Amino acid sequence: MMARTMEPVAKKIFKGVLVAELLGVFGAYFLFNKMNTSQDFRQMMSKKFPFILEGKLKFGEMNSNEEAAFPKGICFNF
Repeated sequence: MMARTMEPVAKKIFKGVLVAELLGVFGAYFLFNKMNTSQDFRQMMSKKFPFILEGKLKFGEMNSNEEAAFPKGICFNF
């Protein structure tokens, strides 16, 4: 009997976690896109939240260097 009463609770918890994950992904995409397209927004972020801008710049540096991302000897055809 106890297992049946826990199923709806587990489903609600799972849905809540899923919604939180989706909100986080879309929020991160919006923030990244806004910082890429708006210089004023990027400047405001550097004043109010410098650690976010530093993280975005480090992420961009990591992804801009193809040699570091794909060392010699490893071949990926895109």
